[in-house]
Amino acid sequence: MSEQDVLIVQADSADTSLGWASLGDRRWRCTVGAGGVREDKVEGDAATPAGSFPLRRLYFRNDRLVLPKVRLPVRPINEHDGWCDDPRAPTYNRLVHIPNEWSHEKMWRDDGLYDLVVVVGYNDDPPEGEWGSAIFLHIARPDYAPTKGCVALARDDLLELVTLIGPETRLKVLSIPADDEAPPSDDEQDMKLFEDFDEKDW
Repeated sequence: MSEQDVLIVQADSADTSLGWASLGDRRWRCTVGAGGVREDKVEGDAATPAGSFPLRRLYFRNDRLVLPKVRLPVRPINEHDGWCDDPRAPTYNRLVHIPNEWSHEKMWRDDGLYDLVVVVGYNDDPPEGEWGSAIFLHIARPDYAPTKGCVALARDDLLELVTLIGPETRLKVLSIPADDEAPPSDDEQDMKLFEDFDEKDW
């Protein structure tokens, strides 16, 4: 798989939800979950799951935007669409018709965040335990506020991104933030040498 087929998401630091989404030589500002990026995600923790996942399909509001040409399967969102987030339900982490008896979130939203949604193949083959549900790429709030576990991009950036991804693309969410990967400064290297110093070395 080439780097053109891997969408990499990485937070800037452990103290912020802001990060970057990169595909090949392109990158876009994004935000991740308020609970950070976790390898042990569970339902309700507001964390974005770390790992590598397929991208399943697109949902969009055809009353609000014109979708460009894309390669993933597409379906318009309607007023009775919801997404089940109840681990007890047989429809857990699935698109559902509402109203129904199980806990769910509405896909038809007034705030525009779900005007365009890419479904991430997380805990869906099959859904198990309480490992989390409704992990999407979707539109970010204007201030890039943290999500409840999804990855969010500016509307125009997501519209660009969906033209570049397809069934072969994988989302790779890195658990280590970018600042943890930065090379140490000269001062940090000098301090490390001092910490490693032993009088026996004299």
